Amino acid sequence: MRGMGMMPAHRRKPMSEINVVPYIDVMLVLLVIFMVTAPMLTQGVKVDLPETMSDPIQSDKDVESIIVSVDSNGAYFLEIGDENSDPMSLGEVRTQVSKILSERSAREILVRGDEHVEYGTVVRLMAELQGAGATSVGLITEAPSTEN
Repeated sequence: MRGMGMMPAHRRKPMSEINVVPYIDVMLVLLVIFMVTAPMLTQGVKVDLPETMSDPIQSDKDVESIIVSVDSNGAYFLEIGDENSDPMSLGEVRTQVSKILSERSAREILVRGDEHVEYGTVVRLMAELQGAGATSVGLITEAPSTEN
């Protein structure tokens, strides 16, 4: 029999663990926030283009280029080497480029857009090319004429 002033029968040890559940919750909330805001940050980029002539793109002769053209009516054409395609839809362009890049990813992709085509048409094309697996896309332009 223990006395009243003696040690209690059931003694609790101090807890030496850190409860990490709230930290995991905060981390998951931050992850969701960054996943939602990251695409919004890359949607629009303000670019001030210089008013000068650009140097031509240096390309490897052993790497075959894929040229996607957009005519003034908004029709898309695919040029691979010496082969030209018939007019195709944006979805068909993405499918064809995806197939080509899956066979050989070390290909140059260039976009040739008519000067009268809407800017949004070229942007949609570049987004589809990115979705097809293109890591970089070049734009084909003509040098400005020196006529006054």
